Amino acid sequence: MRRFHLLPIPPLQPYIDRLWGWESAPGETIALPTLLPGAGAELYFHYRRPFRHAGAAGDDGAALCSAPHAPAHLLSLRTVPLALATMAEVGFIAVRFRSGMLACFTPVPAAELHDRPRDVADVWGAPGRQCAAGVARADTHAERLTLIQQFLLRQLRPERADPLVEAAVDILYRSHGGVRIEPLADRLHLGRRQLERRVLAWTGQTPAALRRLCRFHHTVRALLLAPGAPGLDTALRHGYFDQAHFIHDFRALAHTTPQRFLRQASGTTHFYNPPRAGDGTIQAP
Repeated sequence: MRRFHLLPIPPLQPYIDRLWGWESAPGETIALPTLLPGAGAELYFHYRRPFRHAGAAGDDGAALCSAPHAPAHLLSLRTVPLALATMAEVGFIAVRFRSGMLACFTPVPAAELHDRPRDVADVWGAPGRQCAAGVARADTHAERLTLIQQFLLRQLRPERADPLVEAAVDILYRSHGGVRIEPLADRLHLGRRQLERRVLAWTGQTPAALRRLCRFHHTVRALLLAPGAPGLDTALRHGYFDQAHFIHDFRALAHTTPQRFLRQASGTTHFYNPPRAGDGTIQAP
């Protein structure tokens, strides 16, 4: 399987962490992961077969699959996991938005975009549909990347941003949810209720819910990028009080236990990408 990670063009870098993608080899079948809730959003452009949702097992024990997702779709999971079916002919480019930055690209309220795949045409109308069709027709990665980034530049509205909310979301994300809400509001010279209203309007979540997701996201990411690391030590290092706290959050957000999820994940892939290097570049996968 071929994988890549690229920084976006400079005008998009304040808003988008990276563009990345996978492409299966001829005849290769890939066990795709279960996607878990997190604090970000991902926009997928498929130029081969789109993802399918793997449902409950049928009578023969095999996972039943839903209809395919749209060829280009947005995923912003917040409260539910999404299991993807094993498949061949994988080929996609994904846009990873920085936490809280999706709202700079669409006027659709953030809460309306949560927890289910949204067709790019439902979010961006005809321009989204045209971009998806162009990506599907393109012959090279260079063409696809140009089409996607030019589309995003045309949708970008920096004036929509709320700098204080951006700062709040960034602090929560970088601290792995380790900053309490009251001190965060004080740091930004806002009242707690004012901060809660503004973060909810911008992200579709309260600061407390976002804090929880940041902690969960960073913990799961660390566990999957370092499979041999002790689970409890990793959870405690990322802000959980104890094992019960970690298991409670994991059950609520992943709908399973950490042990069961990690056991199943060991036989599949995951979409947690490598970190940026100290100079801001992206390490090769």
